[in-house]
Amino acid sequence: MESLSTLAIAGVFMAGLGVFLAAMLAAANRKLYVWEDPRIGEVEELLPKSNCGACGQAGCRDFAEKVVNGDVVPAQCTVSSPEQRAEIASTLGVDAGSIARKIARLACGGGRHVAFLRARYAGLETCRAATVVGGGGKECAWGCLGLGDCVSVCKFGALSLDSHGLPVVDPEKCTACNDCVEVCPKGLFSLELISSKLWVACKNQADGDTAEAACEVACTACGKCVADAAPELIRVDRNLAVIEPALIDKAERSVIDRCSTGAIVWFETPDRPVKGKSAHKVLRNEPLPLLES
Repeated sequence: MESLSTLAIAGVFMAGLGVFLAAMLAAANRKLYVWEDPRIGEVEELLPKSNCGACGQAGCRDFAEKVVNGDVVPAQCTVSSPEQRAEIASTLGVDAGSIARKIARLACGGGRHVAFLRARYAGLETCRAATVVGGGGKECAWGCLGLGDCVSVCKFGALSLDSHGLPVVDPEKCTACNDCVEVCPKGLFSLELISSKLWVACKNQADGDTAEAACEVACTACGKCVADAAPELIRVDRNLAVIEPALIDKAERSVIDRCSTGAIVWFETPDRPVKGKSAHKVLRNEPLPLLES
């Protein structure tokens, strides 16, 4: 009988403790509850859920919160289709908005057929690994190594390597997510307005003769583009032609005409860069040999 009484007391105690804890949890829930706009979940469901960061936010959930709060417009999700953005706008009763579209561009034209090697790299087939080992073996220390880290990291299939080992951007697939910018150990990618036509496809900062000896399409800092451009549109900085983004709308195609190496190009269409009249024609397709030491 005594053991039964002890068990009964223990049971009553545990039941009472359970009721007390439940009451405490309920009170805490009421006290700490943070209301969340249900539209956030609705908008998140309409997003592609790629969490790519192309919108400038940490992920799709964060973007949904910002859209609902009115901090950004639906059009800022460049991965969504026009129909998806329109549906988000309709759900929230707002305008879809518009933004200036950007695209990834590579500041290098030095494929294997025009850029020399000083050593052959043998190791893990990534640009990041090759960079650690003597910079990757390319004579131009700033040049693309062509091992495709950018291709591997692109979630949208917007990058591929051409026959000369240079990354090619598909403007129809590029969402300006910034992944290729972050992964390139040489810092050759940047996000540029797709409407911008003038581009310097080089990052070599060596003096003119040294740069051209390493790569036939390198910028030689000759200054002809500077002289032919609108005032302050182009300057030479550390042996490299640099375009002033704020003045890019003043650019004219004639700026590239006297560039003998073709380092500065003009995008007729987002996927078709052309060189100036004076640029020497590159007919070679086979890789250049190793430079003799």
